[in-house]
Amino acid sequence: VQLQASGGGLVQPGGFLRLSCALSGQIFSRHDMYWFRQSPPNARQFVASIGWTGGSNTNYADYVKGRFTVSKDIDKNTAYLQMNNLKPEDTAVYYCTLYNRNSANFDYWGEGTLVTVSS
Repeated sequence: VQLQASGGGLVQPGGFLRLSCALSGQIFSRHDMYWFRQSPPNARQFVASIGWTGGSNTNYADYVKGRFTVSKDIDKNTAYLQMNNLKPEDTAVYYCTLYNRNSANFDYWGEGTLVTVSS
């Protein structure tokens, strides 16, 4: 199983980007797709999640609620993170990862895509 995140780039404050996370391979347990971000020297922080198998419940960190939307297209095996009204503090490398509900582990991580919000 591999995850490939893409869609990052340079955007001005107030702008928008849509990140994609393409999943290749098959998974057999119940999983959720998570988005995290990291801006050194800060720790990796949760951004949003969506049910991948067995539902589509979504969850968001307070600092992105109302601005970010997580979604998925199962036919394309792809998750999306629509990011609107971006702020400089959203600058980070964004990662997608699959959380295994059975083992309570993050089984697979993508390489990350850099989002830079700057004028």
